[in-house]
Amino acid sequence: MSDGDLDELRAKRMAQFGGGGGSDAEKQQAQQEQMRAQEEMKHSILSQVLDQQARARLNTLKVSKPDKAQMFENMVIRMAQMGQVRGKLDDAQFVSILESVNAQMPQSKSTVKYDRRRAAIDSDDDEDYGC
Repeated sequence: MSDGDLDELRAKRMAQFGGGGGSDAEKQQAQQEQMRAQEEMKHSILSQVLDQQARARLNTLKVSKPDKAQMFENMVIRMAQMGQVRGKLDDAQFVSILESVNAQMPQSKSTVKYDRRRAAIDSDDDEDYGC
């Protein structure tokens, strides 16, 4: 083998295993393009599977709880790819799927602690009795 053949083989191997070949900017651009293509595919599947009200509810969910919306989107896309969805999902079916997503998500318990002693000390109340 000549040096030219070795260089050619080395370049092919580097390109095959993702090393060397391109600069970081090219890799980043390719990764962004791939992410954009995945997002576009996800939106097209969701628009085919969800009706107008369900899409509106999903957008509202995305604003309030993005992680739950992501789980819901993934579940609906998986169901569509496996052929479990017949026609478009309406609002009632959306809610039932969302309830199953809620069951899968870890529950975080929030507590509110109210300190009654601080609330009882109020200087404005003293003025009301002087009339």
